Amino acid sequence: MSVAQVMQPEPTSDPGDQRIVLHGVSWAQLVAFLEMRGESSGVRITYLEGELELMSPSWNHEGIKKCLARLFEAWADAHDLALNGFGSWTLKKRARARAVEPDECYSLGPRKAVPDVAIEVTWTHGSVDKLEVYRGLRVPEIWMWEEGRVDVYALRKKGYERIARSELVPALDLAELASFIDGEDQSGAVRRYRAALLAKG
Repeated sequence: MSVAQVMQPEPTSDPGDQRIVLHGVSWAQLVAFLEMRGESSGVRITYLEGELELMSPSWNHEGIKKCLARLFEAWADAHDLALNGFGSWTLKKRARARAVEPDECYSLGPRKAVPDVAIEVTWTHGSVDKLEVYRGLRVPEIWMWEEGRVDVYALRKKGYERIARSELVPALDLAELASFIDGEDQSGAVRRYRAALLAKG
């Protein structure tokens, strides 16, 4: 196992996501690391065929992902959608040499082997292709926030295809939802979004 790089963000008031990439990590080493780390760590992993990225998210990253999750849950409540959230559930498949911890993930209805939707916030870019990781894990939809918008990727036979809106939750207007995201006033964002949903009837 070797350290490939430490990615330092541009200097800002937010220190940014901190990332370390390790090369040549075996599956046994990954499992040992996860066991040693435990469930309480704020460090998230992405693993693809021997490449292990460790990411410690910034407060901006965490604020946005949590606000996005709360808005989605508010929409689900308003529309009586059976929704179960599993946070940064560690998804892994040894046969495909892949593992990932999404920012948030959800099952529509009871928990399945993998979530129906995984949410990723791109605050700084990593070096491991997360869509390729998710493809091997067979997660049906990935919602990716970046620079104020949410793009939806649906799993197809050869990989993910970017689509205009969710196929699993087609009534949800993600562009509208994204316009309410406020990582520093999450409760206010949820109240404003609920009011907007109520006004639409």
